[in-house]
Amino acid sequence: MSRQPARASSGRYVSRLTGGALAIIMAGGRGERLRDLTLNRCKPATPFGGKFRIIDFVLSNCVNSGIRQISILTQYKAQSLIQHVQHGWSYLRGEFGEFVEVVPAQQQIGAHWYRGTADAVYQNAGLIASHHPKHVLLLAGDHIYKMDYGPMIAYHVEKGADITVGVVEVPVEQSRHYGVLTATEWNRVTRFAEKPAVPDVLPGRPDTILASMGIYVFNAPLLESMLGADAASDASSHDFGKDILPEAIASGRQVFAYPFQDVKTRAQSYWRDVGTLDAYYDANLELVHVRPELNIYDQDWPIWTYQVQQPPAKFILDEDGRRGMAVNSMVSGGCIISGAVVRESLLFSDVRVEERASISRSVVLPHAGIGRGCQIHGAIIDQDCEIPDGMTIGSDRGADAQRFHVTEKGVVLVTPDMLRKLRP
Repeated sequence: MSRQPARASSGRYVSRLTGGALAIIMAGGRGERLRDLTLNRCKPATPFGGKFRIIDFVLSNCVNSGIRQISILTQYKAQSLIQHVQHGWSYLRGEFGEFVEVVPAQQQIGAHWYRGTADAVYQNAGLIASHHPKHVLLLAGDHIYKMDYGPMIAYHVEKGADITVGVVEVPVEQSRHYGVLTATEWNRVTRFAEKPAVPDVLPGRPDTILASMGIYVFNAPLLESMLGADAASDASSHDFGKDILPEAIASGRQVFAYPFQDVKTRAQSYWRDVGTLDAYYDANLELVHVRPELNIYDQDWPIWTYQVQQPPAKFILDEDGRRGMAVNSMVSGGCIISGAVVRESLLFSDVRVEERASISRSVVLPHAGIGRGCQIHGAIIDQDCEIPDGMTIGSDRGADAQRFHVTEKGVVLVTPDMLRKLRP
């Protein structure tokens, strides 16, 4: 198929492509590497960035890209995710064929729940077919990034691709966390290995691999036929990375890599897999920098969400040792900083910090309370935690490890269940 760069850059051309695409968001993951943070919620429902949920980023990408037909596949502890989508994403107009629908696991085919990512989509093949899409955009619901999917779908069409995979460059030591691609200089994928111990590296760059973003564009008829064949195979693990993509490459399908780059500078765009507590902590705290790489203040690409209406953040008391203040921090609505100091931290909505407390380099999720005289450093304080007066967190790793969970990098995770166990 001949390339048509001028046509692909046309807004009207791209809008026709996105308008005919169905987005399937995979939002059923347990998020086990986030430990107790996902004990009562799935990973896509986890709060992020002061007022958002992780899934808001991929949903905003869809809507901002002109994709208004979106199905979210859920399975694990999805109640808070379902409520969030119902409250915040029900504004699309059904009479215009627009929707964001939450699809629970229903054992549509056989007596088993979803056995893998491919099986999750296969069990909803009838739903997909009912929307008559030309292209199906498969998306992970647990990554933080801003991306216009229109150019990727246009690239897919221009290449005459059967499957297109969104890719980023990551350090080779992280290969066990990603699907790793090998591609020609023209981005034709020749190999795909899921979380390999010894990955293929980029030519001339032994410290870098090409990693899958968990974003795939499929021609709809091909997706249906490949999923059917995979479901019939007893040897398959029914996973896109382990089975579908390697089989497509082996059978000679046109599989292409789409580098996630800034259109103007060709620099790699912001993308974070916040699958570990350390990655989650770092990605949140990056937002308090003077010029963070992820600009959530971008009015041209807003991140949409639902949040209960809150009064403005409030800082009270002004005397030595009891001065309400926040420095180099982000403080969300409904927070009250009462004679306490917050530095280099991110506070979600409705957090109360009592007098003479100190919070530094920490992430405090919604509805948490920090008692009088508390000293908190390098911590993630989960939603609804009530930190008792005078508690110190983050200064003694041994003591923290006996009470809470401490990551490899020393970040302390505190949850309500952990605090309850400390009560006499």
